[in-house]
Amino acid sequence: MEQKHVQEAIKQARENSKKRNFSQTFDLVVSLKDFDLSKPENKVKEEVVLPAGRGKPVRIGAIAEGELAENAKKSGIEIIVSKADLQKLQDDKKSAKKLVNQVDVFIASPDLMADIGKTLGPLLGPRDKMPKPLPPTAPLEAFIQRTHKVVNVRTRDQPIIQCLVGTEAMKDEEICQNLMAVLTVLENKLPKGLGNIKAAYVKLTMGKPALIGGSKIKADSKGGKE
Repeated sequence: MEQKHVQEAIKQARENSKKRNFSQTFDLVVSLKDFDLSKPENKVKEEVVLPAGRGKPVRIGAIAEGELAENAKKSGIEIIVSKADLQKLQDDKKSAKKLVNQVDVFIASPDLMADIGKTLGPLLGPRDKMPKPLPPTAPLEAFIQRTHKVVNVRTRDQPIIQCLVGTEAMKDEEICQNLMAVLTVLENKLPKGLGNIKAAYVKLTMGKPALIGGSKIKADSKGGKE
């Protein structure tokens, strides 16, 4: 997939969207073909580091006790849920849902993971927000820096992958770098590489999608991995 086709699609996506009163995100949407989702080995679940970053802050929350909770606070994590707080949420579904919606990424003390699964699991699981268990001495600064650049790229129950690749405030070159990084991971992860991609689009939140490369992508993808 050529970079110039990606750049052209990004430009078209901007033209396809009217100015809004909020900062829109750029999303990559990939439609897959010849891809059997019933086979476990075909499931895609990857964390991709975006070279130019996400373009928007990631809200991190900690469900922790002791040293990890203290380190989280020192690292600037504002939402910290203790074991006692977790128990209260079990009977307060409204507050539990509010918490889950407030936070993009959770970290947690390993010994609290079972309690988290019982209390918040039904809310966190479908949103792909199950906490990352971290030891008390984990280098949180490095984790936080990486989290602000990472997106989850995964298949669910349909042969479609959609993920954020930036915001409209970012330069086209930055969006292109991020988008190419995701496509490179997919090329290496999919069984037939680009041969499994039926079509790829880039779009702003409220805008119409722009097809990347048109028929050229399909022609390039027929050969699969090189």
